[in-house]
Amino acid sequence: MSTSPRIGFCCKFVPSDGDAAVARAMNARAVTMAFLSRQSPAVAFDKLSSVVDHNLQAVNLQIGHVAKRPPMERMLRLTSDILPGYTHPSCQKFYRDTDLRSLIESGLGAAGKCARDNGIRLSFHPGQFCVIASESQSALRNGVAEFEYHADLMTLLGYGTGWHPDGAHINIHAGARAVGVEGFRAGLKRLSETARNLITVENDEASYGLDALLALADDLPIVLDLHHHWIASGGEYVEPDDPRVMRTMESWRGVRPVSHVSVSREDLLEGHDPLDRPDFRALVAAGIKPRDLRAHSDLMWNKALNELVAAHLIWTDFEIEAKLKNLASEGLVQQLGRFSG
Repeated sequence: MSTSPRIGFCCKFVPSDGDAAVARAMNARAVTMAFLSRQSPAVAFDKLSSVVDHNLQAVNLQIGHVAKRPPMERMLRLTSDILPGYTHPSCQKFYRDTDLRSLIESGLGAAGKCARDNGIRLSFHPGQFCVIASESQSALRNGVAEFEYHADLMTLLGYGTGWHPDGAHINIHAGARAVGVEGFRAGLKRLSETARNLITVENDEASYGLDALLALADDLPIVLDLHHHWIASGGEYVEPDDPRVMRTMESWRGVRPVSHVSVSREDLLEGHDPLDRPDFRALVAAGIKPRDLRAHSDLMWNKALNELVAAHLIWTDFEIEAKLKNLASEGLVQQLGRFSG
């Protein structure tokens, strides 16, 4: 995997011209377990198979799109919804079907090959319920099963061997604070070797800030989320020369790190000078609730924050967490080109 910096978008493709047909083709579809449970087994299987077939095509289309972008944009967080109901008891017999399994293996195999051939870095980010540290044994079992599903996806994509091959990773939050870092370490032991070689963990706004999370830096890679830290710390921006950056880098053990960045919504900060970084304390003093500041913007509108991203690119790649997905990441890359020019 190249050490050149990368900027990526997350899970969903947004056509620049608003073409609804393109959006449908390039994004995953869903089917609920409640719907499937109301069907006969044959109808349920056909419905699930058609959704899986569509989702595999969508993944290949997204990766194909990224393959045509400039090298700096060769990174993509894939949706978790590729194989609906994969861990649900009612669907497990369907996923053992030889024809469906062959479809999945060929579809994901082609997607992974395209990614590797074109230097595209891939990741997953399971939902908040996917935790490996919890006081609830049922939540823990479900979280481990969900994480192993993502590890299966990575294996089928061709990233099932070694430590974060080609920079691939599956990122989660640390989970319940009550069980502490030792509880998280205990959860790690419940994962397969493949899963442990792919897992990363990011700081959040409530349970595990960056300082608390760095206690796990010897156990797995830390993903620095600049926006979460800004919220949790009450307005601190992590600079590239911060000592915690070096510790974060070390946690990746030779693999180029990944970080996350986002910015508060445009309509919430309407009229804010894009050449000034948002001031958390001033915004709260003006009556904006911290929980509202958490929500992500449509685009990376704040040029001052984008300059901070540019400075961090010396050591880390970035996934852009913005509502307009690829449009936000492409716009940021254009801005970064102007900064360097």
